[in-house]
Amino acid sequence: MSPPFCPNPLVLQQLYTGPLGAYIDPFAQQLWTQGYASWTAKYTMRLLADLSRWLQRQTLAVTDLNEQRLDDFLHDRYRFYRVHRDDHPTLHRWLAHLRDQGVIPVRVVQPHTEPHDRIVCDFEHYLLHQRALAPSTVQHYLDTVRRFLCARFSTQPLRLEALGPQDITTFMVQQSHRYSPARTQLLATALRSFFRFLLQCGAIATDLARAVPTVPNWRLASLPRFMKAEDVDYLLQSCERSTPKGQRDYAILLLLARLGLRAGEVVALTLDDLNWDAGELVVQGKGARHDRLPLPHEVGEALALYLRHGRPPSATRQVFVRLRAPRRGFRDGRAITTIVHRAIMRAGLNPCYGTKISRRPGSMPRWIRPPYARSPCRGQEVTHEPTPSRP
Repeated sequence: MSPPFCPNPLVLQQLYTGPLGAYIDPFAQQLWTQGYASWTAKYTMRLLADLSRWLQRQTLAVTDLNEQRLDDFLHDRYRFYRVHRDDHPTLHRWLAHLRDQGVIPVRVVQPHTEPHDRIVCDFEHYLLHQRALAPSTVQHYLDTVRRFLCARFSTQPLRLEALGPQDITTFMVQQSHRYSPARTQLLATALRSFFRFLLQCGAIATDLARAVPTVPNWRLASLPRFMKAEDVDYLLQSCERSTPKGQRDYAILLLLARLGLRAGEVVALTLDDLNWDAGELVVQGKGARHDRLPLPHEVGEALALYLRHGRPPSATRQVFVRLRAPRRGFRDGRAITTIVHRAIMRAGLNPCYGTKISRRPGSMPRWIRPPYARSPCRGQEVTHEPTPSRP
């Protein structure tokens, strides 16, 4: 065990002599690699030592651990100790580690018993294998369909042939009160895809996709919310580039502003996507599409500074990594949105910009104009080869 993680000798003896002893060192190394603070790691070791003693009193082995056993342990523990907010996450992290090591079996998730589960599973297979949609898009479609079917049938028998335009309109009106027009448009797209699937497999006789109402959200109904060139400069200057956080945020903002990358594309960027010799980077866009873009000198310098001095040690291949434990890549584009919003507030700019900080084509420097640049106003890219506009 690493010296900063070593608890007092008594706790250490309890750990190594108990049923958990053979698995402690790999877990402590994992905590060290993921960047957990020394205090957090020491508390984790004390908690596991208490768990080891509890297992001995209950005459249980490490292979008997599961979620229910952990709940029983905490129930007994809280009779003598105060509730600690880190107890549940720590123990579930320990359980995941044991499963990764093959010590205990993978948790078996009980199958759903809702009436609509079969048709939803068939729809998922259709989206993945016939439409080849991204997993995140598929999950959004499935969530929307489950919500619609639950609202229409609840626990009643599933009678798809009874669906009608009024059911669809009622559902869409309810959702429009909860979500923005852009979000409601996504719900409508998911329902249209579902009804086309039902028509294709013969579950319904009428094309109900035509009955899904159109959500009024015209693209050019308002002025485009893109930053002026001077505002982009203010935004970039707000980053404290002498700190790891500032180096990371500056590199992210440059990718958004100079190359017009989407938030999700920044998250998906890996170390293997950077070709330093050729001065290019590979962008993993929508629809499993990979595009090569030139790596401008300014952006390359910011990325190199971050990778050399600002990026914490991590096993992930993603370029941008969390600074706090666990040190791993960002999960989705919401992290990028948060970084941009904080930079906008720090620079004292209008917060309505969102993540659309790309410069207008007319204000772009010469090295980022077409054929290399993306058009931030049209949401498409222009590359060396003729390619259609991206959705």
